[in-house]
Amino acid sequence: MADFTEEQLAQLKNAQQKRYLELQEEVRRELGHSSDPQYVIGSASDIPDDVDTALVDRQIIEMRELEMSMKYLQELEFGDCIDCDNEIGFDRLLAYPSAQRCILCQEKYEKAYPHETPSL
Repeated sequence: MADFTEEQLAQLKNAQQKRYLELQEEVRRELGHSSDPQYVIGSASDIPDDVDTALVDRQIIEMRELEMSMKYLQELEFGDCIDCDNEIGFDRLLAYPSAQRCILCQEKYEKAYPHETPSL
C-alpha cells in the first residue's frame, strides 16, 4: 500500500464516499428524467429511449471501481498502480478516488485503448 498518513487516508475515504453518493444521485436523476414516471428498472431492454444509457453505464462502471477502491482501502491494499506498482499519488486519488493507475500508466493505457476510457 502507498504510504499515506492517517489524515490522508481519512480524506481519501471521504472522497470515495462523496463521489459514490454523487454518482448514485446522477444515476437516479438520469433514470428519473424519463418521460415515464412509473419507470422501474427491470432489464436493459426495459430502459426508455430518452435515458442516456451510455452515461448511466459510465456512472455505474465508476461506482464499481469506487466499490473496489473502498474495499482496497479498508484492506490496506490501496494507492498502488495496477500496472507498475508505483504509488498513484495522493492528489490524483483525491481528485479521482477510483483511480487504479498512476498518471504515466493511465496515459499509456488511454493511448493503447482510446475507446475504453475517458481521459481522467
